Amino acid sequence: MKDAPDTPGELRARALRLLARREHSRAELARKLAPRAESPAALQSLLDALEHKQQLSNARFASERARVLARKFGAARIRLDLKSKGVGEDIIDSVALEGEAERAAAILARKYRVPATTPMERARRMRFLQSRGFAHDTIRKLLSSEGTDDALNP
Repeated sequence: MKDAPDTPGELRARALRLLARREHSRAELARKLAPRAESPAALQSLLDALEHKQQLSNARFASERARVLARKFGAARIRLDLKSKGVGEDIIDSVALEGEAERAAAILARKYRVPATTPMERARRMRFLQSRGFAHDTIRKLLSSEGTDDALNP
């Protein structure tokens, strides 16, 4: 492994290889490229250039990440993940996280095939959904009407 920092061209190629694999947030890409950059100023100018050419976008990253995580997690968990990746609050708020009740019902149906019959089982399912980041109101509505046809209607 070479000890010299990457030239601007090599650093740009490394950034594009990372972005070709998957979307990255600006903070995440900066963290990965920082050890190879000549200086923090060179890294910031590269990131600015990538954003200017729309090759790097926090909004696009947040949208894609939320879409992937929505299959397993609730809005609170998705917000926490995006925040940990360095995405700003304004972008996090703009990411649509609709249909939380439907997602919670689908996750519950995949994990548990039959409705809860005892209070202990209901509590277990509530803790499961809470650990996945679903809102308390959503969980309460879902579990209070579990086993009925109108499980998703308030």
